Amino acid sequence: MAGLARRCARRWLGLLVTAALATAALAPAALAVPHLDIRTPERFERQAERIRNFDPQRLRVAMRLAGLEEPGAPIPVILAPEDSPQARMVRSWVAGYALGDQGPIVLFPTRSPTYPESSLEELLHHEVAHILIARSAAGHEVPRWFNEGVAMVAGGAWNLGDSSRFSLDVMRRGETPLHVVDRLFQGGGGAASRAYAISGAFVQGLRDRHGPWVSGDILQRVGQGVEFEAAFREVIGRDLATEEEAFWRRQTLWRRWLPFLSSGTALWLGVTLLALWAFKRRRDRDAALAAEWERHERGIWREDPPEWIN
Repeated sequence: MAGLARRCARRWLGLLVTAALATAALAPAALAVPHLDIRTPERFERQAERIRNFDPQRLRVAMRLAGLEEPGAPIPVILAPEDSPQARMVRSWVAGYALGDQGPIVLFPTRSPTYPESSLEELLHHEVAHILIARSAAGHEVPRWFNEGVAMVAGGAWNLGDSSRFSLDVMRRGETPLHVVDRLFQGGGGAASRAYAISGAFVQGLRDRHGPWVSGDILQRVGQGVEFEAAFREVIGRDLATEEEAFWRRQTLWRRWLPFLSSGTALWLGVTLLALWAFKRRRDRDAALAAEWERHERGIWREDPPEWIN
């Protein structure tokens, strides 16, 4: 148990370092960022001002993740109310979406962002990444899991909460093939959350093993007309099926057990085991002490002690 705990602690520390490096390894400052054309009714002017004040540096990261050197045309960002045609097009839990490589991005300020985003800024950067991915791919098909995984990293670097969510899903359901993940996005909120977690984990795994901007290298080839799986093989050095198999093999014991170890059940189990261990040690000590006293008492008598001693 102690060894497993130490391995888990080292893995958590590794994730913290990865997140810090991902934040620090920003694209060059000279890289242009997309211009956002904010369109809003007067009632959402306060939210629009917040968007205008967002740090554009993270959009440079999205540019690198998409493999773009030029951002292209301005991206329309519409802040839409609940009674708008845009709101009626999507389910009530959808806080925002992007259309095509030219946009627009539609955000619903009255809806709280849901996983994988936790704020309006993360949601905006996630949707901007979708626009940039579409521009980099130049209209060619990109799997949904890859698209969403890259956008998750652009919205906010893969973090410990994401890792825990993914680990819990692996523990409960085991492996989920990527072609199944694409279908999960069409399900309800729970299924979509699973799909986001798995997509983010796979893309983050690619970044860990093949460099932080590997997604951009793949998308550049797709934009040149190379089919996605062929582009993947050129950049990664092996085909998608082999990389996917290796990814699931790497989901080691610590990933499967980590959510359990951090749960209340694990805490009470640990307390119980500790109490049993302490009880056993006390019994062993008492038995050893009793045996020592018996040897001492027998040593007093040259012959066997009187019956009343026994």
